[in-house]
Amino acid sequence: MRELHVRRLGLVEYEDGLSAQRLLVEARAAGLVPDTLLLLEHPRVVTLGRGARPNNVLWTPEQLRARGFELFETDRGGDVTYHGPGQLVGYPILDLKPDRKDVRKYVASVEEVLIRTAADFGVRAERVAGRVGIWNPAGKVAAIGVHISRWITSHGFALNVSTDLRDFAAIVPCGISDAGVTSLQSLLGERAPSFAQVEERAAANAAAVWESEASEVRVELETVSVTILRGDSEVLLLRRIPQRGGFWQTLTGRREPGESPLATAAREVYEETGLTPTLSDLIDLRYAHSFALDPARIPGLAQGPRAPRFAHETAFALRVPPGTEVRLDPTEHDAHRWALIPEALELLPFAGLRRAIRMASSGPSAAAS
Repeated sequence: MRELHVRRLGLVEYEDGLSAQRLLVEARAAGLVPDTLLLLEHPRVVTLGRGARPNNVLWTPEQLRARGFELFETDRGGDVTYHGPGQLVGYPILDLKPDRKDVRKYVASVEEVLIRTAADFGVRAERVAGRVGIWNPAGKVAAIGVHISRWITSHGFALNVSTDLRDFAAIVPCGISDAGVTSLQSLLGERAPSFAQVEERAAANAAAVWESEASEVRVELETVSVTILRGDSEVLLLRRIPQRGGFWQTLTGRREPGESPLATAAREVYEETGLTPTLSDLIDLRYAHSFALDPARIPGLAQGPRAPRFAHETAFALRVPPGTEVRLDPTEHDAHRWALIPEALELLPFAGLRRAIRMASSGPSAAAS
């Protein structure tokens, strides 16, 4: 029987989701990982498939940004799709060689996973001729858009669990203007399952449909980030030494066994800057997300192909008065700068750190975007 790794990642930035899929596709092609199913949520984002028509995005870029939406073009099939909180996104990274090399059958198998998952909670869901996705008489329950390269799959499905259906006003979902959308929450009300329950059934149904033995794989690293704000407009950026990537970042660090995220944040601030905040000085941004670590960025792993590892990061902020200065740990960083917020957002290569800066400078409500 085939092996299927299932990773339940929680919140994942859309940009990080694309990166994770790319790394896993490469690792699957090299035989470094088995078939893998990523289950996650994205912040609010509108995505354009290869067949997307621009007029199916109903809001202007300015309106999208004002409402906390991002906009991405992708290499998946299909038209325009929305992702956001309360929606279960599944990215299967499967090698269809040698005996599953049939695109239509693969798409039908993804549909079957969703039909069975909805049925597990008493929801009628079915295929509709000429329309991709899974449908209920009340509207579309799940969207499907896949990409297959060298018979390795990526992208996948988006199942509306407790999605705020008002967000779909931004688009014509999948380019279909004469049909609405619905969710398990809308259909079941108080009987609606939790997000975790839907994840569990989706993973079990995927294993059954793809005739695989599923095993859950947890993230390999637990980390924290700390956005240090000086006054109202400056952010501390640290530059990694060349052996550790040479890129600019806010303060980050790895949790030690038995250490709380808050304690890790305080320890890392002291070790990397010399500042000595109390635990109460640190602001919990109520933002945690997961991402894949590119092996090329990990010290000692740049030589030869490696499977990606995943991290789960909890974000904090720290405000310090004007004039504050820091001392660096030369084994970690070789330079620092107090950057204005727009400059910092331009310099940072990681979506999660950029969101943490926006939240730290405007308040935790930015997590909803």
